[in-house]
Amino acid sequence: MTALNTAARQYATDRIVSVSGAPYDGYAFPDMLESLGRLGVRHVEPAFIVGYTEPFDESTFTEANATQYARWLADAGIRCFAFSSHIDLGREDAVAVFLARMDFARKVGARVINTNASARATGPRFFDNIAVLARHAEALDMWIGLENPGDGSDNLLNVASDAAGLLERIGSDRVGLNYDAGNTISHRPAVDATRDALDAMPYCVHTHIKDVRVQDDGYWFSDFGTGRVDCAKILREVARTPLCLSVEMPMRIHRMPNAQPAREAQRVPLDQIESRLRAALDFVAAHLR
Repeated sequence: MTALNTAARQYATDRIVSVSGAPYDGYAFPDMLESLGRLGVRHVEPAFIVGYTEPFDESTFTEANATQYARWLADAGIRCFAFSSHIDLGREDAVAVFLARMDFARKVGARVINTNASARATGPRFFDNIAVLARHAEALDMWIGLENPGDGSDNLLNVASDAAGLLERIGSDRVGLNYDAGNTISHRPAVDATRDALDAMPYCVHTHIKDVRVQDDGYWFSDFGTGRVDCAKILREVARTPLCLSVEMPMRIHRMPNAQPAREAQRVPLDQIESRLRAALDFVAAHLR
């Protein structure tokens, strides 16, 4: 048992399986919660990710909005454990931006907030910023999950082998990984994404389960068991740990051959979203057993 796995036991006595809000891009938050309720989902991971979801700005992350989101969650009987709000933490404004997002996430119930680390070029500023953010995470009793990107850029966290040195330099048990093997497929195509996910697991405070089909026209997020990621193998390893996870199945976007995201003009019909998520949840339950 690693130190990070041990820390995970502090925030979840039972494994929490969340569903990312990514497939519901284009739907109002209460409509998404109503749909998840029909699927029997108990935890949602709201997704505020530029390029993945409806446009938003920092005015979203106000105390009044947090109160409204918390009310919607309570009314639906669904809880928030993990929260996705990705930015480059090496940005000049990263501390101010991410502190507000952390406060928002905690007010709606989240214990883990997932984000990217930093482009390698802004690495020095990242380490200054993450020191401030880690202290705030401790004050809020939260964890920051650094997620490997999928866009092919050079990041401080490209693959699992980057994790040990990165986390050692950060030096806080409030910061770990939110590894996503589905991102590795497009980010580093030559890497065995499944093997890399297993290597990353000891450093994770949370993880995403996502499959990807590779075609000539790009990278398409697919049903579990139909793409390049061995989701079953990853889930069986997750079952040996206390890690919590999210089912992340973007349906409105794919990645182009250059790994950049492309978003469809129309949202995905609810019946299609629910059918695919129902199958994904059955897949996860079967392999966690």
